[in-house]
Amino acid sequence: MTVDIDFTAFFDATPSPYLMLDTDLVIRYANTAYLQTTGRSRDQLIGKYFFDALPANPGTLDDTQQDLKASLRRVLDTGQSDTLVLQRYDIPALDQPGGFEERWWSEIHTPILGPDGKVRWIVQRAEDVTAFVHSRLARQLTEEFTEREKGMAAELYARAGELNRLNLELREAHARERQVAVALQEAMLSAPDLEHHTDNIAVRYLPATASLNVCGDWYDVVDLPPDRYAAAVGDVVGHGLHAAAVMGMLRSALSAVIRATPSPAQALEVLGLYARSLDGATAATAVKVLIDTRSRLIIYSSAGHPPPVLLHPDGTFELLDQATDPPLGARPHHVPRPQAGLASTRGDTLVMYTDGLIERRDEDIDASLARLTTALAQVSTLAPDQLADALLDRLVAEGTDDDIALIVIRL
Repeated sequence: MTVDIDFTAFFDATPSPYLMLDTDLVIRYANTAYLQTTGRSRDQLIGKYFFDALPANPGTLDDTQQDLKASLRRVLDTGQSDTLVLQRYDIPALDQPGGFEERWWSEIHTPILGPDGKVRWIVQRAEDVTAFVHSRLARQLTEEFTEREKGMAAELYARAGELNRLNLELREAHARERQVAVALQEAMLSAPDLEHHTDNIAVRYLPATASLNVCGDWYDVVDLPPDRYAAAVGDVVGHGLHAAAVMGMLRSALSAVIRATPSPAQALEVLGLYARSLDGATAATAVKVLIDTRSRLIIYSSAGHPPPVLLHPDGTFELLDQATDPPLGARPHHVPRPQAGLASTRGDTLVMYTDGLIERRDEDIDASLARLTTALAQVSTLAPDQLADALLDRLVAEGTDDDIALIVIRL
């Protein structure tokens, strides 16, 4: 099978500096890495005789130009590759007319033969190993090392420097992506009605460190005047922009439905029908809670989500686990969802969360819930903001594998 390869694009993508010369030692091509290494433009190199474009430093003691010319001549005469190990060849300084920069190279000259078997082109790979020559490692190489071994050490040093540079660029790019991603997530989790609950509701979102930090966990708070409000948390499987997009659509839909249909069960029924039309939403989970501040009644329904916890001031608790159904969109046909209620007293705290807060690999859900309720009993008297932070400190290891959404409501 013949593969059509754009070799110019290939060489421009490689991190090693490459140059192509014709048999008159005129430069016919220089890749991007070569231009960056020498600080030259293509116009300054292409079409120029090599030793005119990059003249040797007349101030060097040894005849480095002759060494380089001799290597290129051997390639032309023999049709075989030739290597120069730790070869000094200074280049003209860009910011100092008439001056030169000290440069050391590890060079390989490789011939490309024509149909007649004669050399048609010479490819020069020139790794800049100047930093290695001036390093402590180079001073540690003794005469026991062959020239080839010294050259290999120089190239490894140069490659390590290149990898360090690339790693730094990746870390900087990741930091920029994280800032954008977190800003996007915060915008998608905006809940204007939370402004009316600064004293009694705390929310937290903690992104997974292994993802782009745009994930599928969410929370929402909706006021239903005159004396009720609803809260919800949900989880879309996966990470990244697609999961975040699905999360945004489900969250917005549920926020709209609960305003028209205050019943949590009916709201999740409608959301489940909608989820069946969304790619990536059929395994999403959610729990919806309606809080009546006058009757102090909590009405709730869950679609495959871990149960919220009603925490009493004395550290005892109740799980909201009496109205649990499969995840959104899991059923092929519509089935009414269950709904349950329980009474609260003044000073109780309702804690809603996503599974990233409690679940651990190879651990039973009962053990996970026990760890959660034990931690809550230890912080039951704290204000919502302090309780939320304390809960995360106790339950979340540094570098969580899953994102976490958390709502703490003082009733």
